[in-house]
Amino acid sequence: MTTRRKLIFGAAAGLLATPTLALAQAAPLRLSITPEQISDDLHLPPNVEGNYQIPERYQARVVPVQPGLQPGSLHIVPNSFHLYYVLPENRAIRYGVAIGSEGLGWHGTATIQRKVEWPSWRPTNEMIERNPAAYEKYRDGMPGGPTNPLGARALYFYQNGRDTAIRVHGTVQPSSIGRSVSNGCFRMYNSHVIDLYSRVPVGTTVYVY
Repeated sequence: MTTRRKLIFGAAAGLLATPTLALAQAAPLRLSITPEQISDDLHLPPNVEGNYQIPERYQARVVPVQPGLQPGSLHIVPNSFHLYYVLPENRAIRYGVAIGSEGLGWHGTATIQRKVEWPSWRPTNEMIERNPAAYEKYRDGMPGGPTNPLGARALYFYQNGRDTAIRVHGTVQPSSIGRSVSNGCFRMYNSHVIDLYSRVPVGTTVYVY
């Protein structure tokens, strides 16, 4: 048995069925959670990340979602530090995420147009300008691997065919999940992002509220 929690997206039924409209109107995405026990047969990532015990709130769970959400779409709710991958039959896999630091949060609709295993990383010019002491040494980039800040996998957000520089990616800092600490990207536990990567094809739509 796994814990299943009921999600109510938005306040109006029409808004719930059309997340793009919600984004266009900048309407807040409100979340209501009530405990509910169910059984589930999906194989999900473990509740530990190496030697790190994942807090219950950010463990991968299958939860019910409001009818009208497109199966296969991604929905990120920064206020609760959760990402939802929508399944058929009004269910979703819920994962924990870290989000952008104050002033660096990203909201909108994008398309996943690139997926990379063990991605390389280069800080953006804006990151280097904001904090040269931390990022100048990486101006020429850093190859992918277990010490790379992007972790095991990365999903790249595009708008109108252009890279937004926003990604969903893994992390070498599992304790950062559930916090506002990134430069705008959405971090996941490596085991979680590997699981998500295996489910999400190129062309997937993602909504960030």
